[in-house]
Amino acid sequence: MRPSRSGRLALRRPTVSASHVSHARAGHNGGPRSETPFSTRMDQAMAPAFHRPLPRIGIVAQVALTGCLRLLLVMFGLAVAGGFCGPAKAQAPVAAPAATSAATQAAAPAKIPSATCLLCHGIAGFGVKQANGQMRSLSVEPGKFEHSVHGSLQCVDCHTNIRQVPHPPTPIVVNCISCHENRWAAAQQAGKTQQFATLGLVVSMIHKYLDSIHARPSPANPAVVSATCYNCHDAHYVYAPGTPVWSAWRLNLPNTCGNCHKPELAAYTTSIHGRLVMQAHFAGAPTCANCHTSHEIANPALTSTRLVITQNCGNCHKTQLETYLATYHGQVEKLGYGYTAKCFDCHGFHTVQLVSDPTSTVYPTNRLATCRKCHADATPGFITFEPHGNAHDFRRYPLLWITQHAMTALLAGVFAFFWTHSALWFYRSWKERKAREEQQEKEVYYDIWSFKPQPHMPHHNDQPWFQRFPAVWRAAHLIFLLTTMTLVLTGMTVLYSGSFWAPTVARLFGGPRVLATIHHTCAAIFLSVFAIHVVTMAVKLGRGRKPFRWFGPDSLVVRWQDFVDILAMFRWFFGLGPRPQFDRWTYWEKFDYWAVFWGVTVIGGSGALLYFRIPVARVLPGYVFNIATIFHGEEAILAAVFLFTVHFFNNHFRPDKFPLDTVMFTGAVTLEELKREHAAQYQRLVESGELESCRVRPPSPAMARGSRILGFTLITIGLILLMLVVTGFVGHLFE
Repeated sequence: MRPSRSGRLALRRPTVSASHVSHARAGHNGGPRSETPFSTRMDQAMAPAFHRPLPRIGIVAQVALTGCLRLLLVMFGLAVAGGFCGPAKAQAPVAAPAATSAATQAAAPAKIPSATCLLCHGIAGFGVKQANGQMRSLSVEPGKFEHSVHGSLQCVDCHTNIRQVPHPPTPIVVNCISCHENRWAAAQQAGKTQQFATLGLVVSMIHKYLDSIHARPSPANPAVVSATCYNCHDAHYVYAPGTPVWSAWRLNLPNTCGNCHKPELAAYTTSIHGRLVMQAHFAGAPTCANCHTSHEIANPALTSTRLVITQNCGNCHKTQLETYLATYHGQVEKLGYGYTAKCFDCHGFHTVQLVSDPTSTVYPTNRLATCRKCHADATPGFITFEPHGNAHDFRRYPLLWITQHAMTALLAGVFAFFWTHSALWFYRSWKERKAREEQQEKEVYYDIWSFKPQPHMPHHNDQPWFQRFPAVWRAAHLIFLLTTMTLVLTGMTVLYSGSFWAPTVARLFGGPRVLATIHHTCAAIFLSVFAIHVVTMAVKLGRGRKPFRWFGPDSLVVRWQDFVDILAMFRWFFGLGPRPQFDRWTYWEKFDYWAVFWGVTVIGGSGALLYFRIPVARVLPGYVFNIATIFHGEEAILAAVFLFTVHFFNNHFRPDKFPLDTVMFTGAVTLEELKREHAAQYQRLVESGELESCRVRPPSPAMARGSRILGFTLITIGLILLMLVVTGFVGHLFE
C-alpha cells in the first residue's frame, strides 16, 4: 500500500494465477508424498509465474550484461561521490527563507527506484560473506516480490536508510511497526477503514506481538528482542492467506520456529501433527501457530496460555473439545482457571500421537501412568473413565445415553405435572377471591378464649394460635434451606461454568477449589442433619408408648387418601367440585418431604461416588463416574428449580398465601388458617377434644418481625438463584 499520485491511499492486491491454484491442488491433494525441501517447494509454487527457462546463450548474455551494469554503477557512484565530497566547495549565497525552502524542495533527490536496487539485488546468488565465513544472501526475486502484498512498494519505502546507489555496507533498518501504524492512521484519517480492513487487522496483530514473549528482550542478548517480524515472516515474500506461497510458508513454520526452539522441533517432528505437516505436506494439519497462536505467543506455563491452547485444540477437534468441557476438568477451564488437566496434559505437548498408537500417552496400557501425573493414587478403574463421553451418542456410549434420557424424562414429567398444578391452582384461587370480593362475603372470626364468633376482625395476636411445627423441625428446615441454597450456588457455578455470571461467582468465592470445599462442607452438613432426623424418627417409632399408624392422618407415609385428594383438587381447579378438606399433611407436603429422601439418595449417592473416586475405582469401572456426573447434575437442576418455583408457590406465592407464610419460622398458625388449610385435622381435633392441647402463645412482635425479614430475605435469594440457574441452562443449550 502506498499513496497514489492523487494523494489517496492505494492498496495493490496480490494476484494469483490459475497455475498457482492448480499447482497447489496437485501438490496437496492426492499427490505422492515427498520429502521436498521448503526452498524447492517455494520455487515450485512460484515457478509458473516467475521462473522462465532461458537458453544457455541467454544466461551468458545476462551475466555479461549484469557485470557491465554493475561496473557502470560503481563508476557513476564514485563520480557522484567526488562531486559532492571534493575539496573545492563553493560559497552559496544567502537567500530569503522562502526562497531557500523552495530551492531545497527543488534540489531534493528523487526516491531511488526499485529497478535500480534490483540491478544488484536481483542477481541470483548475490550476497556477502559474514564474519563467521558463511554467505548471507541479499538476493531478491523480482517477480516473486512484485506479486507479494508489498509488491507495490519501493525498496527504500522500507529500507529508509538507503539514500544513494551504490551504497556502502549498511545495517538493516526496517521498521515494520511504524510503517503499518502510520499507514493505518492515514486510512483512519481518510475514512477508509473499511477499504483497508486488512491493514487494520495487521495493526491489531502488531499490538498482540508487542505484548508477546517474542517482543521481550532476548535472554541470550538483552540488547535485542527475542524475535522480530522478519524472523518469522519472509522479509520480501509476504503473501495473502490461501495463495500457494503462503501455504508453502505456513507448512515451513515448524522449521522457522525450530531455528530457536530446536528441542521442540525435534519432538514435533515425531508427532502425528509433525508427520502430516513435514512429510505429507497436508495443509490442514496444525503447525506451531495453530496451538500457540501467531502473534500473541506467551509463556506456556501461564494459566492464560494453557486456556488459549486448549481452546485452539478445539479448532480442529471440535467434538472432543465440547465433550471435554462437559467434564469437571473442562468446567474449571471455562471458569478461567488452568490447574485442571488440559488436552496436552493427557495427549502430550509436542509428541501427540493417535490414540491407537502404542506410544500415545492415552493408549490403554499407558493411560493409568498418564492419570497418575495428577492423581497419584489413581487405580485401574481410571482407565475406563470416558473423558470424552458423549451422552448424545448411543452407538458409542449407550449407558450414558440411557442415563441422560431417563433423567431428562424425569425432569420433564415432574415439571409438567407440578407447573400445570400450580397454574391451575393460581387461576382457581384468583377466581374465587374475585367472587368473594364481588359478593362482599363477611369472614367469621373467633374470640381468643371462648371460640365464639365475633362480628369484627380481632387483632392478629388476639386470635387463637396452634402449633404446626416443633422447634427441632423448624431448625432442621432452616439448616436444610441454607445449605441447599449454598449447594445450588456453588454447584451451578461449576455446572454452568460457561454462563456469563459463573466466572464472577467463582472469583468472589476465591476459585473452584474454594467452591468445592464449601460445596462438600454443606453437603456433609445436609447429610448429617438428614441422618439425625432419620435416626430420631426411627427411635421414636421404636419407643413410642402407643403403636404408630403408618397410614394414619398424622403419618407422612403416602396413603390412598392422597390420590383421592389429588383428583378432588383437579376437580376443584375446573369448577367440578368443592375444594378437598385436608388433614395434617397435604399430598404436596408429603411430596416435598419424600423428595428429600430421593434427592439425598441420587444427589448424595452420586456425589459420594465422585468424592471418593480413588476407592470407588478399585471396585467399579471408570465409566461409573460419567454416569454419576449425569445423575448429580440433572437431579440438582430438578431440586433447585422445583424448590424455587413449585415449593415457593405452594407455600408463599399462591393468592391465599402471598406474599409470605411464616409458619416454618414461627411454628404456629391461627385458628382461621388451621380451619382453612387443614379442615379435616381441625374437625378431628375438635371431635377428640385435643384442640386445646395444641394451643400455643402467639409469636412475639420480635419473632413475627424477624420471621418476615428472614422469610423475605431467603425468598429473594432463592429467586436470584433461580434466575442464575435458568440463564445458565438456556445459555448451555446454545453453547
